[in-house]
Amino acid sequence: MPAPKSLPAAEIQAAIDRLAQAIGERHAKTKSLILLGIANGGIELARRLALKLGVKSGVLDISFHRDDIDRNPIPKEFVPTLIPVDVTGATVVLVDDVLFSGRTVKAALDELFDHGRPAKVELAILIDRGGRKLPVAADYTGLTFDVTSACKIVVQLDTAKPPRDSVTILPSKPAAK
Repeated sequence: MPAPKSLPAAEIQAAIDRLAQAIGERHAKTKSLILLGIANGGIELARRLALKLGVKSGVLDISFHRDDIDRNPIPKEFVPTLIPVDVTGATVVLVDDVLFSGRTVKAALDELFDHGRPAKVELAILIDRGGRKLPVAADYTGLTFDVTSACKIVVQLDTAKPPRDSVTILPSKPAAK
């Protein structure tokens, strides 16, 4: 089996900077912009982007909207939805670490619309790994990887020390003979 591939923290930081710049350029005149991190992977990314952009951020918990809740119970590190302002009429950027099948985004949209009707919803992701099962595309993408569906991408954004951020691509296991 091939060895896992890791990205240096500087490359991750550069991708986050590109995301912030792209969002900032598109929304320079947007009055009500909110970044909502999809729990759990998008929380720290949304917080960092919001700090760079000087806007509010919050958290969307999608646990009860997942279509696989019977196979993947609610995690122990449950983080409730926390939206700092009314989303009705606002521009909302959903933020997550990895975009894969699109099911997480669908669940996030369901949760978001339980809280109001935004004027516009966009998607910012750190890593697009392909393999969509639903017609979902990100408006902002930091990094793109072409990996098989059996590969796993593990993102860790250190809340206290960004130089310790890591992205690891774990290769798929070889098929049994």
